[in-house]
Amino acid sequence: MLKNRLTQQQKAAIYIFEEGDPNENPWVKGKPEQVHIEIVAHDPDWLARFSVQKSLIKSALGDLVLSIDHVGSTAVEGLAAKPIIDIDLIVENPEDEASYLPALEALGYEHTIRESSWYQHRMLKLHHPMVNLHVFGKDCPEYHRHLLFKEWLQTHPDDLEDYAAIKEIAKNNVNTMQDYNQKKQDVVRGIYQKIFESLHD
Repeated sequence: MLKNRLTQQQKAAIYIFEEGDPNENPWVKGKPEQVHIEIVAHDPDWLARFSVQKSLIKSALGDLVLSIDHVGSTAVEGLAAKPIIDIDLIVENPEDEASYLPALEALGYEHTIRESSWYQHRMLKLHHPMVNLHVFGKDCPEYHRHLLFKEWLQTHPDDLEDYAAIKEIAKNNVNTMQDYNQKKQDVVRGIYQKIFESLHD
């Protein structure tokens, strides 16, 4: 498990949720249109779709790839989710966009978000199949949190049930992913608190 491989310094960084610069404009091509958020039953094919994208990205970027992981709800067996594969791609320096963006765009990915003040985060979208590709740097706390959250839901059915329930509630009467995520935040942070406490075990 990841928690057994983390150093004390890495654990300390995980406990702090960075907010980034509120004045930073993250939208590369303008603010997205309103969206309809759909939650569907878990599809076993999601893992296969991730595996295909992992192989393509690894082939395109070669040694630039430090790791590629399936994260988010589609990575958790049995959990209903938006039918969008979330992938975390770890590179040495996300700020060096010229080293990886052209190769990813050649695969059909579209660069949509640049958040230099928040873990140097970049996001790219693929539409067929639907993928959100998140680019972070080496040793990124947000990346570690994503993996810990996935592992926790895979082994704690009560929290999996609570998370599934809040997703169904959060999707109602929202038009943006930000609003959807905000409505889930209290439950998500509650689960993270349990995860953080477990790191001391």
